[in-house]
Amino acid sequence: MWPRMGKRTSKRAEPDVEARLEGVAAAYEGGAFEEALAGAEAVLAQAPGLPEALHWRAAALMELGRQEEALEAWRRALKAAPDDLELLLGAAECLMDQSGDDREAVEDGLALCARGRKLARRADDVELLFEFLLLEGIGLNQVGECGQALESLEAALEHVPKSVEARLERAIALFELCRFPEARETFEEVLGDTPEEPWAHHYLGLMAERRGELREARKRFARAQTLAPEEFPPPVRLREAEFDQAVEAAIKALPEHVKGYLDNVTLAVEEFPKDEDLLGEAPPLSPCILGVFRGSPVGERNSILGAFDPYPASIVLYQKNLERFARTREELIEQIGITVMHEVGHFMGLDEDDLWQRGLD
Repeated sequence: MWPRMGKRTSKRAEPDVEARLEGVAAAYEGGAFEEALAGAEAVLAQAPGLPEALHWRAAALMELGRQEEALEAWRRALKAAPDDLELLLGAAECLMDQSGDDREAVEDGLALCARGRKLARRADDVELLFEFLLLEGIGLNQVGECGQALESLEAALEHVPKSVEARLERAIALFELCRFPEARETFEEVLGDTPEEPWAHHYLGLMAERRGELREARKRFARAQTLAPEEFPPPVRLREAEFDQAVEAAIKALPEHVKGYLDNVTLAVEEFPKDEDLLGEAPPLSPCILGVFRGSPVGERNSILGAFDPYPASIVLYQKNLERFARTREELIEQIGITVMHEVGHFMGLDEDDLWQRGLD
């Protein structure tokens, strides 16, 4: 993505500035991002606050991986031109790219997408409307709002039906919604156009594994790892005794007042969640969940029967999902502890927002 501002430049900039901006554009489009950044800053020294130059500077910083500076640059650019569609899109992309586990950043990006989508419709800019809908779908998938993501992505595909990125993201939303036959068909369609798409191979591997087709699953996972080794490193494996030891350590680390409630709680380890576990909630749980709490939270349990509730609570950890989540043995052991605390939090009556505020999402 790069700014599409050339037609407006001659109306707002002196000829010398216009020539400089053309040089910045050429550097950026040629991948010379340091040169583009230096050029944009030189233009800003001559014409402070010029939206085109602010945009190029923000875009170059983003490409150089200087995310915090890029985000501040996008904000400055939006102050200069708050309704500029390209600036809104760039700022939204920056927020989502740098978000990691920062839900607030993704939600801020989604707010910019919603604003940009409305403005793009008003301007009848189909190209940018598609981009906002696609980015909105990606962000909604990131925060687990996959039903809404599906709506945005299907709207995007109405404008660009052949978009591989939109079809891939739609397939991910279908997978997360446990609509496995549709997801499988869509991933295979993506591979029909782009056979080297690693995420499609990975998700097809996950679904083959769920069906018990282990040879097919291994083939898909191996292909994804070959195509994108940084994204799909070999999963960390723990022997059963090692995994159980990590779980026991996580329980020992819980506060003493919490441990007393766990006497009648069953803690189990399974490979990955079964369909009935996922579909027992509305909306369905993600097939990639790391653990789940089953039963009634402490505050909702029978006050007379207390710990002897006839339907005892249980916490289940999903070993294969945890092993795929982690990059190292240390990270896996740490994540086992976090997952135990997360599910104990549900047992204690905390919802996802509470857990997120405590850093346990």
